[in-house]
Amino acid sequence: MTFSLTAIIRAFVAPDYRLRCPPNLWRDIVAGLERRGAGRHEAGVFLLGVDIAGKKEVRDVVFYDDLDPHAYDTGVCVLHGDAFARLWSICREKGLTVVADAHTHPGLAFQSQSDRTNPMVARKGHIAIIIPNFARWPIERTELGVYEYAGAHTWHDRSGRKASRFFYRGLWA
Repeated sequence: MTFSLTAIIRAFVAPDYRLRCPPNLWRDIVAGLERRGAGRHEAGVFLLGVDIAGKKEVRDVVFYDDLDPHAYDTGVCVLHGDAFARLWSICREKGLTVVADAHTHPGLAFQSQSDRTNPMVARKGHIAIIIPNFARWPIERTELGVYEYAGAHTWHDRSGRKASRFFYRGLWA
């Protein structure tokens, strides 16, 4: 019989999670977004990982400006087509897929009209995370905007109190 104590504990503390990220990696992601946005503009990142039976695990990241040096020129995140070609190439090389994306907003982590109508990855089940205040710490778990793409420009809002169970970043991630 094979079992994992970590998996058992995770099932108890975050039974409904759909996305998990090791806490050290999450801190590095947020710090990277804060540094890249410099408190003046949005910054973004693709979260790469695996999807096992509908539960996604973040293992690596690619920041938008590493794919497109002009991604932040307008103050909001804009990627041009060749950036996606680079992204898919990186995914193939690493044997990973895009499991989510995250980007910052200047104030609250609400989903803008542009966010709703222009998903970074328009695939059902894709998760978009919005981090408030240009990713300046502290960021409470309930302050994250977490949205799951349902297709046809519709989203399920997993934000607020639901976010901490849907997107797990705790000790047992």
